[in-house]
Amino acid sequence: MQRVRPGAASRGGTGGSPSRAAGEGRVLAGLTAGGPFARAHAAGPARQAGEEPETSEADGRPADLARLWHITLRVCGTPAPLEEVRRGLEQLAHDHPFLLTSRYADDHAEIRYWEEARDLHDAAAVALRLWGEHRRSAQLPPWEIVGLEVVDRDTYHQRLAEGYGPPPATPVGVHPF
Repeated sequence: MQRVRPGAASRGGTGGSPSRAAGEGRVLAGLTAGGPFARAHAAGPARQAGEEPETSEADGRPADLARLWHITLRVCGTPAPLEEVRRGLEQLAHDHPFLLTSRYADDHAEIRYWEEARDLHDAAAVALRLWGEHRRSAQLPPWEIVGLEVVDRDTYHQRLAEGYGPPPATPVGVHPF
């Protein structure tokens, strides 16, 4: 099954693009089930031609368009064997492929990753559930969340440009502090 843009199959050969046979559409890459495209169409009927999409007051982007958020989650608790902590964080990275970096010690850990969400509230809610939801499957220590930072992509890159944020040499993966 191919995913096509709405109206792409009915446009024919106008606009300088080659003609396509009936039923043959342009394949869109990077769409996931439950992504912003799917959510927009599941939310209700399609917009009428010429109708403007609902926008966020803060930045003028469409309200239903997901954004990238940089998450830093810190957890701590009673000391656990380093090998178990490392193995658990490696399993978490396998289960949650967007993890960038995990640093750990026997009694605390820090996880950095990107999350796609509509707004800061959604990104924070997902981040706060991450440790608890994966604790059993990844066999993570029974630590509690003690810190959470959520910043949008532009702010993250601005901080890096100003010399703030994680050191540029921090490698991707699971590493001790």
